[in-house]
Amino acid sequence: MPSYTPPTEDHLFILHEVLKVQDNQEIEGYADLTPDLTGPVLEEAGKLGAEVLAPLNTVGDGGCTLENGIVRTPEGFKAAFDMLRDGGWTSLACDPDFGGQGLPGILHAAAGEYHSSANMAFMMFSGLTLGAYRTIHAYGTEEQKATYLEKMATCQWTGTMNLTEPHCGTDLGMLRTKAVPQGDGSYKLSGQKIFISSGEHDMAENIVHLVLARTPDAPAGVKGISLFIAPKFLPKEDGTPGARNALSCGKLEEKMGIHGNPTCVMNYDEATGWLLGEENRGLAAMFTMMNHARLDVAGQGLFQAAAAYQVAATYAKDRLQGRAVTGVVAPEKAADPLIVHPDVRRLLLDQKSFVEGARAALLIAAELNDASHRHADAAKRKEADDMLSLLTPVLKGFCTDKGFDMTVQAQQVFGGHGYIREWGMEQFVRDARIAMIYEGANGVQALDLVGRKLAANGGKTLMGFFEAIKGFNKANAGDEELAKDFLDPLKAASKDMQEAAMYFMAEGMKNPNNALSGSSDFLHLFGHVLLGWAWARMAVAARAGLASGEGNAEFYRNKLRTGRYYMSRMLPETGLRLARIRTGAAPVMDLPAEAF
Repeated sequence: MPSYTPPTEDHLFILHEVLKVQDNQEIEGYADLTPDLTGPVLEEAGKLGAEVLAPLNTVGDGGCTLENGIVRTPEGFKAAFDMLRDGGWTSLACDPDFGGQGLPGILHAAAGEYHSSANMAFMMFSGLTLGAYRTIHAYGTEEQKATYLEKMATCQWTGTMNLTEPHCGTDLGMLRTKAVPQGDGSYKLSGQKIFISSGEHDMAENIVHLVLARTPDAPAGVKGISLFIAPKFLPKEDGTPGARNALSCGKLEEKMGIHGNPTCVMNYDEATGWLLGEENRGLAAMFTMMNHARLDVAGQGLFQAAAAYQVAATYAKDRLQGRAVTGVVAPEKAADPLIVHPDVRRLLLDQKSFVEGARAALLIAAELNDASHRHADAAKRKEADDMLSLLTPVLKGFCTDKGFDMTVQAQQVFGGHGYIREWGMEQFVRDARIAMIYEGANGVQALDLVGRKLAANGGKTLMGFFEAIKGFNKANAGDEELAKDFLDPLKAASKDMQEAAMYFMAEGMKNPNNALSGSSDFLHLFGHVLLGWAWARMAVAARAGLASGEGNAEFYRNKLRTGRYYMSRMLPETGLRLARIRTGAAPVMDLPAEAF
């Protein structure tokens, strides 16, 4: 069974030496994020992940069961969920007025890695609940907030999102679920929703479903979609669960991975629901939850890669196979450990450099998310929100594509043992695969990025990203070694990205397929530039740490070694992606459909 070690030192380095959160006086709550607070919080979060959740990951792979309309979760899940809830981990960043502790989201994001890396399927129950909480917080009436939010912050009640139907996935304009007004402020919901994670389970006393549906006179397409709250049990006047609502789980999907979380077919048979937000504006409201979920899923890609990498690195140092080509390393043993072989080291460094770079990038995104809500300056809140909107499809697509690739490379380190269930590596691969598909398949993320996000605000936000990198390079230009290893590669990669964007502007107007055919390549190009920037920022902090003579010198040196690997071996992929983009639509679109 794989074990898990929380990367606390890495998180503290990013928080306090790269981002310097404790010095930020403009984002509410950041001045309180000193190592005296973050260190103990992350240490306790890590204990729960390593000691409780990680041992249940293999147990959860046995799956959930559906019995008489009730989903039974794997043995040990409910007790662990009680520990997660009672420890306050679900409410860490929630509003104190509605059951939360009010801490900045960046601390919740760091602690959340330990829990999701340890057990991805388990953490989906609370992750979806937080997204539903935020949607009700943003769009709910005062009565709805009072009814649901405190119980959802603590996961006494959990939440779901109900979008997809059997005949429509991404194209939500085709959905058919009906919502008929009853004259008392409620609606009767009828229809079927599929792929509903945590749609039914036995770990909370109530489940609050957010359901997209159409009212009788709604316009066609996405302009006629409304959002409704439909709880499993209808709340009584005293706030406790009352009568069972007319909704049920009709089936559990048999699937490739995340077996510990039930993926439900949900049937609504004139279930009682209440409008959330404005009628026919439901999709806009649901995007609050969807964008939260997309960043969560970006994390899932990283977290599975991080967990798999840890196990692979340990195995490579222990497993004896062959001899080093440059001479015997362990003469007292029958063979040398796998770690001596260059190609094994390549596999591991691909993983390590991605994991550490993506970890920093996701915490940069968490800082933007906090700034969008907590910054003292309204203009800065808007600027941060716009930048986060630009980066969301990049993080979701890139981190899940590469995260899956890295779990496969971790599996490869094990050779044949990686294919055998008892070693646990194939579960990482199976669990990571879904992250590329749900919350908007990665091809859709790429289309959103190129088709909408690049031109948002007249391209101002994209130019702001380029200016941030340019300003960073200029501020650190006097350091020749830093320039050679980090700044020059970052500058070259940023130039590739700018040229790709200019190609889209010039050719996309002539034929939109010229841009859309290169959208996935651009998403990956952007992802590499983002991680390259994260690595350059970590390099500056690591060099400062070494120069200070304080801290863990070997940690700083290894950080720089890993960063140099990413900049020299991974980042040059931007040139390949640019070359593909410049080929335009012809190679993709010329083949007739009947020839496939």
